[in-house]
Amino acid sequence: MNRRARPTASPAAGRARGVSLIEIIIVIVLIAVMSLLAAAAMSGGFKGMQLRSAAKEVASQLRYARTRAITTGQTQRFVIDPAAHAWHAADRNGDIPDTLRVSFTGARELQPSPGQGAILFFADGASTGGRVQLSRERAAWNVEVAWLTGEVKLARGEASR
Repeated sequence: MNRRARPTASPAAGRARGVSLIEIIIVIVLIAVMSLLAAAAMSGGFKGMQLRSAAKEVASQLRYARTRAITTGQTQRFVIDPAAHAWHAADRNGDIPDTLRVSFTGARELQPSPGQGAILFFADGASTGGRVQLSRERAAWNVEVAWLTGEVKLARGEASR
């Protein structure tokens, strides 16, 4: 009797080769975590993001005050108090995180009170000009307001000591 031997199938031979859903999820999570860490390292970390965010907020409020002066035809005032880490513009108030250093350079004649600074925006868009600097350690952002045009610019700067 000549029986043909049937090949025996190994247990792994019936399985399809590939990756499981759990393995794919683990890889995606690892890539996301590495991306977040790389982004934080490149942007100066979360402290750097807080500094940039605060500078963007101040620049935004200065632009708002300028726009409001143009649209209403009335002079608008932006007041900043570096010691209190606070600002006031038109009908808005805001705070700057206490972890940041705040300095203001502008016309002394416009100071509402000692230690505070102010920038006026006129109906034609011009302003009295000035600079607000927000800094932490060696990093800084300058918010510059041009006196002739009232244009507000945000740029990296060097922290004043």
